[in-house]
Amino acid sequence: MSDPALMTAEQLLSLYASGRLSPVEALQAVTARIAARNPALNAFVVMNPAALAAARESEARWLAGRPIGGLDGVPCTVKDLVDLAGFPTRRGSRTTSAAPVAHDAPTVLGLKAAGAVIIGKTTTTEFGWKSPGDCPLNGITRNPHNPAHTPGGSSSGAGAAAAAGFGPLHLGTDAGGSVRIPAAWCGVVGLKPSFGRVPQWPLGAFANVAVAGPLARSVHDAALMFSALARFDLRDPFCLPDHPRDWTNGLEDGVRGWRIGVLRAPGFAAPIDETGSRAVEEAAARLQREGAEVEDVAPELPDIRAIFSRVWGVALARAVSAVPEASREMLDPGLHLVAAALAGTSAEAMMEAEAMRIAAAHSMAHLHKTYDLLLCPTVPQPAPLVDAPLDDPLNALWTAWAPWTFLFNLTRQPAISVPLGLDAQGLPRSVQLAAALYRDDLVLRGARAIERQGQVTQLAP
Repeated sequence: MSDPALMTAEQLLSLYASGRLSPVEALQAVTARIAARNPALNAFVVMNPAALAAARESEARWLAGRPIGGLDGVPCTVKDLVDLAGFPTRRGSRTTSAAPVAHDAPTVLGLKAAGAVIIGKTTTTEFGWKSPGDCPLNGITRNPHNPAHTPGGSSSGAGAAAAAGFGPLHLGTDAGGSVRIPAAWCGVVGLKPSFGRVPQWPLGAFANVAVAGPLARSVHDAALMFSALARFDLRDPFCLPDHPRDWTNGLEDGVRGWRIGVLRAPGFAAPIDETGSRAVEEAAARLQREGAEVEDVAPELPDIRAIFSRVWGVALARAVSAVPEASREMLDPGLHLVAAALAGTSAEAMMEAEAMRIAAAHSMAHLHKTYDLLLCPTVPQPAPLVDAPLDDPLNALWTAWAPWTFLFNLTRQPAISVPLGLDAQGLPRSVQLAAALYRDDLVLRGARAIERQGQVTQLAP
């Protein structure tokens, strides 16, 4: 692989250190690929004109033998739900301000402190509300494996950019699956860290379940980016007071002797097609070859649809109500449907949902006393068509989009989507691993064990 745009961050950093490649050359390769391919995919909201200057500064540091951090000179993108100083945060909506923000979000500060070269902001669904990758402001983002299909969302541009070779590292956010779903449908790695591990500010509509996390083409790259993101920031009142940590340490230690439970029902009869079922069985076999014991598990869980629909719906109803009434006609019609259906939920109903959420978290914590990891699908089927009808978004949430992902947002535990190659139609397959709260190291090790049994991430043709 001689094209720097297609290299992992790990490969780029090795070449920078040896002097065989410069950050400027890497950036030029990535931007050339974006210029050629992005018009058909629509992964970007805006490009960063200061990226070349940042790459030149990184080049000078490498020539002097003084890189400033673990990502120095590595191209990276930021989802347009996250503040990047000097740019507007439009959130996929025509109702938001086009004025640039003054301060970087904590995650962006972490990336810049590590030396990453931020090349632009990627598309999102409006306010991050759904899984199909389109929004009123930027239109349709398409899947690099087949542009007739969606890349998923809400981190739609990040997933598409990762699969298309628009640089190795991409920052997304995940409130119900918004990192893992596009990772699954685009065939890349997507990590949802433990709640509180990665600081966020300002907090969005889903503050009590949302996290920020990396999308990348290898588990090592995801861990490398995670190391830059997981740094304490006092602006986020939920942020863990962790010391900086290299999350690539122990990545190759494997899963020998671990007990892994195959989760067949995440609190309800979640749908899964034959392609997804076969992917789970293949991943189980890979983990067994790595020395793990694998067996089915059936935790006692409340119907998590009843919990998440309230969390999701009330948050979206608040988002809609915050838009001036004269501008609401510009919102995504599906967003109106959800807000209208779930607005007016009582405080008592929300307290009941919170009690159910805590019960689910307790049940999963108890389960992890026995099992190091859980294995399950990430998505119920391969990426849908971009023009698939959206008549009933409430039903789509737990039938077509996120039935396998939002449990782990409610319980706040870490989860990762791992690609498993392509199906017969050339669309990506995937599986999901989850670990006990704050054991992000275990999901990374498990994902690497699956990856080690055979490289499974494939760039789109």
